[in-house]
Amino acid sequence: MLGHGVTKGVLALEEILKLQQKIVPELIELLEKRYNILRTIYYHQPVGRRILANNLNLGERIVRTEINFLKSANLIEVSTPGMTVTEEGEDIVEKLKSFIHEIKGLSYIESLLAEKLNIKRAIVVPGNMDEDSTIIKELGRAAANHIRSMIKDDDIIALTGGSTIREVVQCMPKLNSFKDVLVVPARGGMGKDVEIQANTLAASFAKKIGAVYKLLHIPDNISDRALDTMLNEKDIKDIIHSIKRANILIYGIGRADQMARRRGVEPDKLDKLNVLGAVGEAFGCYFNRKGEVVYFTPTIGINNSDIRTIRNPVAVAGGKNKAEAIVATENGNTRGVLITDEGAAKEVLKILNVDLEVDY
Repeated sequence: MLGHGVTKGVLALEEILKLQQKIVPELIELLEKRYNILRTIYYHQPVGRRILANNLNLGERIVRTEINFLKSANLIEVSTPGMTVTEEGEDIVEKLKSFIHEIKGLSYIESLLAEKLNIKRAIVVPGNMDEDSTIIKELGRAAANHIRSMIKDDDIIALTGGSTIREVVQCMPKLNSFKDVLVVPARGGMGKDVEIQANTLAASFAKKIGAVYKLLHIPDNISDRALDTMLNEKDIKDIIHSIKRANILIYGIGRADQMARRRGVEPDKLDKLNVLGAVGEAFGCYFNRKGEVVYFTPTIGINNSDIRTIRNPVAVAGGKNKAEAIVATENGNTRGVLITDEGAAKEVLKILNVDLEVDY
């Protein structure tokens, strides 16, 4: 008798994949390996063989063999500056994306992640950003595609800072189809890394989608007295009003210890964060393992109470090391969309005591 999802005499794609994984798993492994090599060349081109081997944690002999195959298949070109992907190779990378997604059972993991975290939707890209730096580009593309589909006329879009959100902005295509869209930084903050500050990213994102933007120049860790003075300024009041009316929020998630140091939190407060059990940080709020806000940086903009009323909050974070922070910040965010990678997703489910040893 034919199984579920199988039409008369024809096996569904997922059934074929299951059979291949059981009977000829080496074919699936080879396909995935060649896809990863091709994708890595694409993101680093032109790239040399040694650098490619280091990025992929593969031996040079293995890489050499695969390069010879990809070259003979006209998927890459090899020149003095390094290897580049051909037009045909780019097409293969794009078409294989959904296939790899199914091979790894990521559709199942997405639905499981959304259910167990009690969020609106999860989008999972293959790989682990901790092991492969190119995965941040996959996260950026996945997030940009999702965000593009949700923007409407008259929207107010708020962005946080960070390297992951910068990748989202860089992956956003040029658009001019929206009217009266405003882009704002989600919170104040002026640190040393200007290129990943919320103000910088808000301006860049606005230019990408043909929108207008407003900036908020208020440093992190400002004193309460100075903050009260700035809040009386008309321009500051105006942008705060716009930020509080945002209906799309795009934000990154960080580990509490790393983000506290990056934000210049004083040593005594770092110790306090450890005592309070802070494990995750998002939009300036620090969360413990139960998802409770135990500390927040004294600046203005989006806070934890606002996120519960924003129509479309979109969190973007990858890497297995971010899993605990993701659970802390996202658990119960019923309107939220989480865009993450395979490494983080599997570790999140492990933390939530979900057994993935199933035949999906």
